[in-house]
Amino acid sequence: MSHSFEIGPVPVGAGGLFLIAGPCVIESEAHTRKMAGAIQRITSDLSLPLIFKASYDKANRTSVKSFRGPGLVEGVRILGRIARETGLPVLTDVHEPGQCEIAAEAVDVLQIPAFLCRQTDLLVAAGMTGRAVNIKKGQFVAPWDMTHPLEKVRSTGNERVFLTERGSSFGYNTLVVDFRSLPIMRALAPVVFDGTHSVQQPSADNGVSGGQPEFIPLLARAAVAAGVDGLFLEVHDDPANAKSDGANALDLKLLKPLLEKLLAIHGAAG
Repeated sequence: MSHSFEIGPVPVGAGGLFLIAGPCVIESEAHTRKMAGAIQRITSDLSLPLIFKASYDKANRTSVKSFRGPGLVEGVRILGRIARETGLPVLTDVHEPGQCEIAAEAVDVLQIPAFLCRQTDLLVAAGMTGRAVNIKKGQFVAPWDMTHPLEKVRSTGNERVFLTERGSSFGYNTLVVDFRSLPIMRALAPVVFDGTHSVQQPSADNGVSGGQPEFIPLLARAAVAAGVDGLFLEVHDDPANAKSDGANALDLKLLKPLLEKLLAIHGAAG
């Protein structure tokens, strides 16, 4: 059975490549709109379908003092406006079942954070909105066990669901990518590779997560060569001063040359 579907103008699982990209969190309306425009110009030049992403709330930050975002109501307003002004499909995280219907009023994709990928009520609530659902594979979950979160969403009659690989726990403060997970999960649903969270070092930097962004291009190239339907990249124009996950974000100025290489690899891999 084919698992392909569309999210607005973006085909998912149809043999092409698409990109999910944007800053980790909404830092301000102006900055989020600026990032959406900059990334859209790059992907338009490359004829690469784009889903813009940003979170209204980062509910799983390491420290209680960390910046979380503007919250559900204001964040949804900002994301809805960006969707209308750019024409782009938009993705955001949801953390509780009660957030799903509200977020779905403005965005096209509801994302289940990796830590919450087993939360039945959240998965079912997201599925019931009818919006596309992106389930991030938990760092603690085997790829073949992602059939269960998929079944929870599909039990609502919603077949517009895909999976994202973002690395697996490998000792303390370290993640590793097992590229066998890509074909294993791709047999279940379309698969996206998250090149930025895969280089994250959770809670490793004095109360915040560290990262090794120099390895983003390497892992992304390997994933496209192995075969994926999409790429997920958190992108920031000033990672050193980003309010969330700057340590593992891709610098905006590096985005276009990386995408050019990835598209070339995708074309060669056929």
